[in-house]
Amino acid sequence: MSPRAAGFTDNVARINQLAERSPGFVWRLLDEQRDDEGRNAVCDSASTVMTLSTWESPVHLEQFVWNTVHKQIYNGKDQWFSHMESHHLVMWWVKAGHQPGLVEARERLDHMDAQGNSDFAFGWAHLPHVKLWQEQRCA
Repeated sequence: MSPRAAGFTDNVARINQLAERSPGFVWRLLDEQRDDEGRNAVCDSASTVMTLSTWESPVHLEQFVWNTVHKQIYNGKDQWFSHMESHHLVMWWVKAGHQPGLVEARERLDHMDAQGNSDFAFGWAHLPHVKLWQEQRCA
């Protein structure tokens, strides 16, 4: 992992633990489970960091993202990930009890990159009832 991204990578475990204790958190794919070379099932690079989680509602996720220390990490994304050519976030609806996998997540991310917001894959702007992200964008 690049030393430039240390401010992010040094906080991954702490932020994941906070998420797991947050209201509305349901489940998280443990990205720590990688092969001997550090790759997961979808990403060829050991330097790829991803989070895949499910929440009871977008409002719960919104509260975690914008009203905890996670906000400080998110605000540093341009410093650490300015080279990204794809979206850095994709959301979609899942049925209760479903645990999405990396292949499903990659499909949703690729769809959003190609088609933009849709009911199949979307970002904050596709959720009119959550507003904290808009306040952040304007700050």
